[in-house]
Amino acid sequence: MATAVAATTATTGVASADIDFGSSGSSSGEMVITLVRHAESAGNTSGLIDTKVPGPDLTPRGRTQADNVAIQLADKNYDCAFASNMVRTEQTAAPTVAKHNLSLNIQPGFREIEAGQYEGSPEAEAMSGYLQAPIKWLSGDLNARIPGSIDGNEFDSRVDQALLDVQRRHCTNPVIFSHGGTIMFWSMMNAGNADKNKLGTDPMRNGGRVVLKGSPQKGWTIVEWVGHPDLG
Repeated sequence: MATAVAATTATTGVASADIDFGSSGSSSGEMVITLVRHAESAGNTSGLIDTKVPGPDLTPRGRTQADNVAIQLADKNYDCAFASNMVRTEQTAAPTVAKHNLSLNIQPGFREIEAGQYEGSPEAEAMSGYLQAPIKWLSGDLNARIPGSIDGNEFDSRVDQALLDVQRRHCTNPVIFSHGGTIMFWSMMNAGNADKNKLGTDPMRNGGRVVLKGSPQKGWTIVEWVGHPDLG
């Protein structure tokens, strides 16, 4: 996924900003959300698009990456943890959840964008198939539909509803384990300061993360984008 997206564009990136990970939030429901892409899975190594639930396990390398993600995020003071209903996100989350002494909440709304008729096709062909509609979503054409799957309205609403669930649980600094396509496209569709060229210059590799500040009611600002994490 990340490699396919990287071939699209090349220009400047999203700037980082100071992040207050200890914030207790406010009456407006403001949150700092950390969206983490899962570690390497057997689906990644197959070279085929795999968006079915529950999906494949992490590889041995992926399990090592998950341990290193937990080390990188050890000082972030998360108050809640979420993962999609796919095995690879739950397995990636496990070391971080244990380090922060949290319970893991499963939220299907954070799952990968369903590939529809492109399920099982080569990732190398994603730009001419699977990703054609999501690319249109970034230009405002939310009615564009992945054949056999969802359109931009349905995708955006699904993630938004999942974040409303996070907010209703009174989480102000949650870590959310999700998927490369979901993280990149939702962030670019919703962050007021999004640089869409980041999809090409710094796409989400396994274990990458995007941190946003805001709320479902007032919108979002990207404050950190780590597409190429150093996981050893």
